[in-house]
Amino acid sequence: MKKWGLTLIALVLTMSLIAACGKKTEAPKDASGGAQTTAPAKKLILGTSADYPPYEFHKSTNGKDEIIGFDIMIAKEIAKDMGAELEIKDMKFDGLLPALQSGNVDMILSGMTPTEERKKNVDFSKTYYTAKQMIVVRAEDKDKYKTMDSLTGKRIVVQKASIQETVAKEQIKDAKIKTLSKITDIVLELKNKNADAAIIELPVATSHVNRDKSIVIAEATPTVEEAGSAVAFKKGSQDKIDLVNKTIDRLIAEKKIEQFVTEASNQVEAE
Repeated sequence: MKKWGLTLIALVLTMSLIAACGKKTEAPKDASGGAQTTAPAKKLILGTSADYPPYEFHKSTNGKDEIIGFDIMIAKEIAKDMGAELEIKDMKFDGLLPALQSGNVDMILSGMTPTEERKKNVDFSKTYYTAKQMIVVRAEDKDKYKTMDSLTGKRIVVQKASIQETVAKEQIKDAKIKTLSKITDIVLELKNKNADAAIIELPVATSHVNRDKSIVIAEATPTVEEAGSAVAFKKGSQDKIDLVNKTIDRLIAEKKIEQFVTEASNQVEAE
C-alpha cells in the first residue's frame, strides 16, 4: 500500500508540472496596465561644455537650472533616434576628449571642430553646423583692429584646446596667447583689459556682444577653412556614427538645425 501511495503522489506531482508548463506566461505590464512591448531605454551620456551660447549654456527656468542650446536640441534628436535616454555631463572643454576616451561620456556635442589632430584619437560624424571665427575687442578699441596684421604682438585670449587657439598661433604674428577653459572667463579677461582681443566663433561672439555693449566684433577676420562642428565618439564607433549621420541628414533636410540655432539664439537674447 505504501508503494502504491508513493506512486500516486508522484503521478499527481507529474500531472501538476505538465499543467504548469502548459500555461502561457503573462507579458509584463507597463504603467498603463498594457503589455510592455519595449525594453527600458538605454542611457546615452553626452559630454559638453555649457558655457558656449547658443551651442550650449545654462539657463534658469522657474528657479531650476537647465542646460539648453542648439547642440542640446540635436543631442536629444540623436538620443530619440537611438531609442535612448539622454544624460548631460557638463565639464571644461579641454576635458571632453579625455572623458570620451576614458568612457565617462558616450559622445561629445560642444561646437567641436573635427581637426586632423583630433581625428587621430576619436571618430567624428559628418559636419552638422559651420560658423566663422571672429575677433572680439573692447568697443573703445574697435577702430584699432581692422586687419589681422594690426593684431601683431598683441595679447590674445582663446579657449584652451580649441580651434581658436590654433588660429591665434598660426595667423597672428608674435601673439601673446593666453588660454582659458570657459568663454565667460575669456570675455571677462578682455573686459578687464588683461587681453587686447579674443577669438570666438561667430554665433557665440554674437550672443555676447548683443548682451554686452562694452565689447564688439572687430573688422579683422581670420582666414579659416570652414571645418564646422561635428559629433565625437570613441574610436571604433562606426555603427553609432552611421546612426548619428542619419539623424543629421534628417535634421538638415527638415531644416531643423537652422530652426534650432534661431531658437537657441533667441533664448540667449531673452536672458
